[in-house]
Amino acid sequence: MADVAFVGGRVVTGTGHVIDRGTVLVRNGVIERVDDDLLVPKGVPIIEADGCWVLPGFVDTHTHIGAHEDGEGPAGADASEVSAPDMSAVRAIDGINIEDRAFRDALAGGVTTVVVKPGSGNPIGGTSVAMKTWGGRTVDEQVVKHPVGMKSALGENPKHAWGERGQLPRTRLGVALVIRKALIAAGEYAARRADAQEKGEFFARDLGKEALAAALAADLVWDQHVHRHDDIATALRIADEFNLRLVLNHGTEAHRLAAELAERDVPVIFGPVLSTRGKVETREASVNNLVALTRAGVRTAICTDHPVVPIDALVLQAAVARRAGLTWDEAISAISSVAAEIAGLDERVGALEPGRDGDVVVWSGDPLEVGSTVERVHIHGREVYRVESGAPIVADRWAGR
Repeated sequence: MADVAFVGGRVVTGTGHVIDRGTVLVRNGVIERVDDDLLVPKGVPIIEADGCWVLPGFVDTHTHIGAHEDGEGPAGADASEVSAPDMSAVRAIDGINIEDRAFRDALAGGVTTVVVKPGSGNPIGGTSVAMKTWGGRTVDEQVVKHPVGMKSALGENPKHAWGERGQLPRTRLGVALVIRKALIAAGEYAARRADAQEKGEFFARDLGKEALAAALAADLVWDQHVHRHDDIATALRIADEFNLRLVLNHGTEAHRLAAELAERDVPVIFGPVLSTRGKVETREASVNNLVALTRAGVRTAICTDHPVVPIDALVLQAAVARRAGLTWDEAISAISSVAAEIAGLDERVGALEPGRDGDVVVWSGDPLEVGSTVERVHIHGREVYRVESGAPIVADRWAGR
C-alpha cells in the first residue's frame, strides 16, 4: 500500500469519463480523488504524467495464467484436473505459480487483475480466483476475491476429454446430465446441512457439494464455457432450472441469442478475439459477433483465455474490437469497468474512482493505438513496473519483506 499522485495526464476513468490534465490521488493504496483541480497533499509522491494517458489497470476475466504455463509442457499444466467429470471441489488457486513469466507480460500490457479459472475438460471444473498480477510472495497475498465462480463446460471440450478415453460422458446429453445430477445432489446436501445445523448435529463436509451449494445460492457466478448456440440454449435451460447466476464464457455464437441474453441480463466474456478457428464449434468465430452482442445491449467483456492468446495482447484485442465497430469507450470498458462488474469485482478494480484500489497505469498515448506503450504500472499505489531508458524494470516481490 502506498501514497502517490498522478498529475497532468489525460485521465480516462474506465467508466466513460475523460479529464484532460487531471490528477489521480492514491492514499494508502486506495484511490481518494480524481479531479482536474486537485491540490496534492504535502508529502505525497508525484508522478508527472504530462503528455501521457492515465488509465485503470485492465481486468482479464478469463485466464489460466500461472496454472497453464506456456512452453513448460506437462510441468506447467495445472489448469484442468480430469480425474473425474465433476471436479467441483478443486480450486484454481492451488495450481497457480506466481513466478510464471506471463505475470510480467501482464504488467507490460497494463493488466493488473486477472481471473484464473480451471480448464474446460470437465463438465464441472472447480472454482476460480481473482488476483493482482504482481505484489505478493504467494498467490494469497495477491487475491482480490476467492472464490469468484464455478467453472462448467458444455460442448466439444468435455465431450472429447471423456469420450476419447472410452469413458462417460461421451455426448452433449451426457455432459448436461453430469451437471444436473451434481447440482441436484448439492441442493439436497445443503438442505441436510441446514437441518443438521439447526439441530446442532454433526454433519460431514463434502467440499464439492459445498462449492456447488454456493453456486445454487448465487454466492458464486456460474461460469459456463460455451461456443455453439445450441449449447448456449442448454446453459440457459440449466440456469433456469437451478437459479444460477449465469455468465457465458467465450460465447462464439452468443449473438444468435443476443435478444434473449440482453432481456435476461446474461453477460458474455467474449473471446479470445485473436484465436484461430481451431474447433468445429468455433468455425463461426468473428469479432463482429462481439459487436453484435454489444449493440443488442448484452454486457460484454473481452478475454485472452491466456495462454491461448498472450495476456499482454488483451488491449490489442480491444483495439481489434474497436476497429470492428465498438466505440472507444465500449472497447476500453470491456477490459476495465464492465469486465470487473461481470466478475463481481467492481467494488475493488476496473475504474479510477474513489474507494477502488489504486491500480493505475500510465500509457505513452492512446492504449488502443498499436504504437502506445505502458510507461508505469502501480498496484495499490505501489510502483511495480516502469520503463527506463527503453528497458522494463519490474519490482522485486521480495524487497523489504
